[in-house]
Amino acid sequence: MKAPAELSAKLQRQWCNADLRESRLLHDFDWPIRLPIGKPTATDIKNSSAQLRQHIQDWRKQKTMVVEWQPVKYQSASSAVDVPACWCIRSVEEWVAACKDKEISREYDFLCEILPQVEKPFHSLLVRHRKLWHSKSSQQIVQCCQLAMQLQPGCAQGRPLRALSLANIDSKFIEKHRSLLIKLLNIRFNNALDKTLLETFLGAVHDNDHWLLVIPLAQGLLPFKQLRIKASELATTPLPASHIVVVENEQCQYQLPELADTIAILGSGLNLNWLNNLNFNTSKIAYWGDMDTWGLKMLAMATKQQPAITPILMDSETFNKNQQHAVAEPQHAGNEVPPGLNHNQAELYQKLIQLPKGRLEQEFLDKNDVYNVLVNWHKAIAIQSSKLG
Repeated sequence: MKAPAELSAKLQRQWCNADLRESRLLHDFDWPIRLPIGKPTATDIKNSSAQLRQHIQDWRKQKTMVVEWQPVKYQSASSAVDVPACWCIRSVEEWVAACKDKEISREYDFLCEILPQVEKPFHSLLVRHRKLWHSKSSQQIVQCCQLAMQLQPGCAQGRPLRALSLANIDSKFIEKHRSLLIKLLNIRFNNALDKTLLETFLGAVHDNDHWLLVIPLAQGLLPFKQLRIKASELATTPLPASHIVVVENEQCQYQLPELADTIAILGSGLNLNWLNNLNFNTSKIAYWGDMDTWGLKMLAMATKQQPAITPILMDSETFNKNQQHAVAEPQHAGNEVPPGLNHNQAELYQKLIQLPKGRLEQEFLDKNDVYNVLVNWHKAIAIQSSKLG
């Protein structure tokens, strides 16, 4: 025979089972749960009448749940004895009540409060992983889910995470709820953050500032062969060169030729706000990035900051020539063409979305092609300047 406390302990263990909890709270579970109580033996009837009476009394006290009783005839008893045979749990509410555990009741009330306020794709995560919200308020969980629905890949556009002002969050919200937010974003974006940092995915700087690699492409421009400068400093500091080559990835530094009066700035990624530098308004600027939707999005962002910027090696001809090196793009920058691209660039963007292998990284372009394009860009500026002079 099982006492109410024994079966309550069993129900508590079931609550702690993530699969059972999800099945019963979120899916069309086939209620009721029927827990056998066990019948007294003839020996129990004969030798333990006091214990049996207490057992029966304990089960008669279970007023809120259904207890199925069954008359049992024993040889030692003059008449049939009504004994509790089965505990019948008909709903989630009865399951939680039958657990008789304050913490489980609190968890259930918490889930009942937050689940109606958040998107359904997040329900399973929240039901299965209680540790994600045990130390948080319901308001914080709901706000975190709302934020996850508003965030998009690259939406930080080079700003620090603390500068994002979505879902009424404060400056430290993402820092405090980072683990939960990553899991929510993985649900939205097919585990895209399993192989990349949150900052990289959102296009945010990794620290309070973004360090860029600066390389002079001619001797004598700088006292160093290369140095790192904060993006915030590049946004206000003049450079000792009238030509600037902006390169998305640092790994491409070895493909760059020597060019007179030219400085290359590499590793900017989505952080392109520094191009607002008024000192660059008279500079000749070229932009070279990956040929994928993200690379073209960055080109659009760079064009917004410097409308006269010249894109290089980011056209259909270059892509077609090197298409054998193309790979699949894990996550597109969006189905809509970013504002700022011209007609040909917009067509390329739409083409890359449709291709199963629509990503061509800069590093795979032939060094001679990079050399020729940059040298010709530099020469064209010189010719134009001589005509104007």
